[in-house]
Amino acid sequence: MAEQPIVQAIGLTKAYNPGTNKEVEVLHGVDMQAFAGEFVAIIGQSGSGKSTLLNILGALDTPTSGQVLIDGIDIATLSSDGLASLRGTKIGFVFQFHHLLDEFSCLENTLMPVLIQKGAPEKADIAYAKHLLQRVGLESQMHKRANQMSGGQQQRNAIVRALCNKPKLVLADEPTGNLDSHSGQEVFKLMREIARETGVAFLMVTHDDRLAAAADRILRIEDGLISEVSAGGSSFDRPQKRGRL
Repeated sequence: MAEQPIVQAIGLTKAYNPGTNKEVEVLHGVDMQAFAGEFVAIIGQSGSGKSTLLNILGALDTPTSGQVLIDGIDIATLSSDGLASLRGTKIGFVFQFHHLLDEFSCLENTLMPVLIQKGAPEKADIAYAKHLLQRVGLESQMHKRANQMSGGQQQRNAIVRALCNKPKLVLADEPTGNLDSHSGQEVFKLMREIARETGVAFLMVTHDDRLAAAADRILRIEDGLISEVSAGGSSFDRPQKRGRL
């Protein structure tokens, strides 16, 4: 049996102000997929629809038409409670700004998705959170508040927060965009390694060509369409496939 994609988009379109003279269609029929353990970079000019695509895949926005399947589930069939449960259990989010809560410790911020889903963490949840923090080198920061950590440490904290509920998919929108080059590369390397180790599918929007070139695959959005680009070196600018990816 063929492996099932963790996330799949079929014929996605997205228009703003539909049916008016101000209608703008950002996505024009996007087809893509990503599998367990795969790290996919999404590139494109500002305004090309990268973040819009990520928001639709994360069930934070709805397409004008088309279909999104997460772990085989058609998210259009879910109620608002079902969508909230899907986001809380199968999807992790990492943003350009870490959005940690300063009044909570590093460990408490990591456990926030568990607190939202369960109300209180179990011993196994706390043990897993501590394991993740140790994995990304934050064991010494565990009981420090977010504003007592460096920018790179805060972003690593945001990554393990996204992983704490053991999601199938992590969506990262410019996760290194607010960091210096060295910290950004370290954070990217961690995400890349964690994808391989845990089997999580990572989709990362980035403007950093060097980071994109180190991904398993690169998807470019241009003029509302998506194409695949060979990862690495001088092949970075050469589209290889078009259509369903």
